Amino acid sequence: MSDEDRILHELDDEGVLHLTLNRPEKKNAFDEIQWDALRTSLDGAGQDPRVAVVVLSGAGGNFSSGADLNSFQGDRDTPREDGMPSGFFACVDSIFALEKPLLSAVQGVAVGGGCTLALASDIVYVGESVRLRLPFANLGLVPEIASSYTLQSAVGRQRANELMFTAEWIDAARALEVGLAARAFPDEELLEATLAKAREIAQWPVSSLTAIKRCMQVAHRAGIAAAREIEDKEMMRLAGSPENIEAVVAFLQKRKPDFKQFRK
Repeated sequence: MSDEDRILHELDDEGVLHLTLNRPEKKNAFDEIQWDALRTSLDGAGQDPRVAVVVLSGAGGNFSSGADLNSFQGDRDTPREDGMPSGFFACVDSIFALEKPLLSAVQGVAVGGGCTLALASDIVYVGESVRLRLPFANLGLVPEIASSYTLQSAVGRQRANELMFTAEWIDAARALEVGLAARAFPDEELLEATLAKAREIAQWPVSSLTAIKRCMQVAHRAGIAAAREIEDKEMMRLAGSPENIEAVVAFLQKRKPDFKQFRK
């Protein structure tokens, strides 16, 4: 698969741009290439006057399994031409810079960055097979993509704390109950239902849609910025810690991590 194929693009006559995460053999896990591809796609959508609404989905029956842990084995010390620490950080900037409505159609696995990417969307629709998880405690890490704020904004403080601290799996019924999703659909109807809602939105002036999004976001900007700052700081502190290394090794060895060894 070429780098250009990591994100599939389909723009219809109504102004709905459908972006598909296209790494199904890895459950659409993100490596540097895919983060950069999504960033380019979102930046392009923001600049293209033909685009009114963006819909994001995943190929192969899954949204995204988050970070590709195997990609961390590569050279992370090579400087990027754009000066960003990584494709992830560059893409997060683009996610929150997109002024047009962003809808996510989420089915199958949506874990870690896959889940927090959906949380950064304006509207989330889920399929009946969806299995969401915020596994940061399980990885010895902290939330990302401002999810320490967006999750609380969506479901409230106590439910957000429960979901973050336990790293529990969340099915479609639970996602709908707590407010992680606007609606749930059978898997075979999810994408078309999301595209239909996007077309319903796209009939209105783009100038109005972008202004409405700015109005809806203004109360959250400070919270998102503060969350990103503390998340980035704590992620840098914890990434590569003994607990994080144990979590990654346990994952690769398909065993349960042993964190009690660090409590002595």
